[in-house]
Amino acid sequence: MSDTIENVKCLIIGSGPAGYTAAIYAARANMNPVLYQGTQPGGQLTTTNEVENFPGYPEGITGPEMMIELQKQAQRFGTDVRDGWITKVDFSGDTHKVWVNEEKEIHCETVIISTGASAKYLGLDSEQKYLKLGGGVSACAVCDGFFYRNQEVVIVGAGDSACEEAHYLSKLCKKVTMLVRRDEFRASKIMEARVRNTENIEILMNTETEEVIGDGQVVTGVKVKNNQTNEVTEIPATGFFVAIGHKPNTDIFKEYLELDETGYIINKPGTAKTNVNGVFVSGDAADHVYRQAITAAGTGCMAALDAERYLAAKDSEFEVSTSTYN
Repeated sequence: MSDTIENVKCLIIGSGPAGYTAAIYAARANMNPVLYQGTQPGGQLTTTNEVENFPGYPEGITGPEMMIELQKQAQRFGTDVRDGWITKVDFSGDTHKVWVNEEKEIHCETVIISTGASAKYLGLDSEQKYLKLGGGVSACAVCDGFFYRNQEVVIVGAGDSACEEAHYLSKLCKKVTMLVRRDEFRASKIMEARVRNTENIEILMNTETEEVIGDGQVVTGVKVKNNQTNEVTEIPATGFFVAIGHKPNTDIFKEYLELDETGYIINKPGTAKTNVNGVFVSGDAADHVYRQAITAAGTGCMAALDAERYLAAKDSEFEVSTSTYN
């Protein structure tokens, strides 16, 4: 461990839309924010080829380009953006302690958590190949469905989110084929009924993905297998959507922060506050409903404003206490 402890007024953990927006607001409020980018600088958006639904980009922009611009804006106002990730925290005392790469120790007056959530994928080599190429694999129908207008797509999943995304895609796409691994849905009855009653959604039960097929650049189909009959078939498709859930990147905080059963940080309603004073949360680390860049940015703003007010209240208390004893 390092013998030198750094003191920071505002530490931001994570570098997606939430983290960078928090940094912009914190820097403009003279909070001298330090931001650690984490293991995936720019967050989930760096895996998105085109972003067309973020206000201010009438011609659209790629996810990586947007993150570079947000980083530049945060740095313009004085944010100290650093490589590295937080590997350990201690929120048990008045001073919030964090460790970077298991070595450097930082003591923080405020902490803004913007670590996001990671989409779960099937883990197939072919799936990961076309995900990295930006050629037809996605974990967000709302983000990417527009690019498959009037085309045929496949979606994997059986829960409420999968049903919701399949129904969303059905409004854009010519046909949606939904793959359900078991002989029943995990979704609520009302959500199941919604997809079953949608004319252009075909549901294949007891069906698993064997391979995502493509031409080396983009997806052209999906090879599937019925796990009851072992029959293998190919489904023509230009898009392959995975809707099997997300995992919030919050494991290092579970000893100190209140999490829900899935691991999302629980914030106090209408705020970015957690159960620990001086620790705030923004973006997909707390949001399992919307999961959009614009909502993440909005909560980043909230977290910075809440942190600024927290520090101002502490300063006022200190001034009162010192004047009392003078």
